[in-house]
Amino acid sequence: MSLFGLGNRNQKTFRPKKSAPSGNKGAQLKRHIDATLGSGNLREAVRLPPGEDINEWLAVNTVDFFNQVNLLYGTLTEFCTSSTCPTMTAGPKFAYMWADGVQIKKPIEVSAPKYVEYLMDWIALQLDDETMFPQKLGVPFPPNFREIVKTIFKRLFRVYAHIYHSHFQKIVSLKEEAHLNTCFKHFTLFTWEFRLIEKRELEPLQDLIESILVSY
Repeated sequence: MSLFGLGNRNQKTFRPKKSAPSGNKGAQLKRHIDATLGSGNLREAVRLPPGEDINEWLAVNTVDFFNQVNLLYGTLTEFCTSSTCPTMTAGPKFAYMWADGVQIKKPIEVSAPKYVEYLMDWIALQLDDETMFPQKLGVPFPPNFREIVKTIFKRLFRVYAHIYHSHFQKIVSLKEEAHLNTCFKHFTLFTWEFRLIEKRELEPLQDLIESILVSY
């Protein structure tokens, strides 16, 4: 079982899982991630392997973190509803509105499950777009690739923030807090390593993040 394995009850994903991009190179990097995670060395798992392309590394990890959040949120869909979570919040001070810049250009207030639905569908579209995430070895990444990745990670963080602030007690009752904490530590170390999320965006979980980074 992998480091992030869940029990049989929890194999439900919110959206279909995605495979590693970029052909054989993507699969090779995914094996490296799994091997280092399997050893329990999160710090080593987030670092760019020597000689590898940074965009390839960001692409493979973006898919991996999408799948992790997808699986985590999939365990909460019966508890995170439009009634329990009428807005997408991370505590009393932080609320998130949705816009994708295409179909929804002006930010709108939606329930937490609707926000996550919009988000995961939007990320899936990015991952499937070969002009953004090339599937074939040697095909160049777009010039704005890092900005695309930063937007994805910023929004994935919001799902973690909502889970911790609104559903952590449910996570504890399901005995999944160790899994959640390990996933979030991995996510935090990766975003810190490559400076993918602005500090102000991290405020909802600032204390938790600081405790993670103390030993980094």
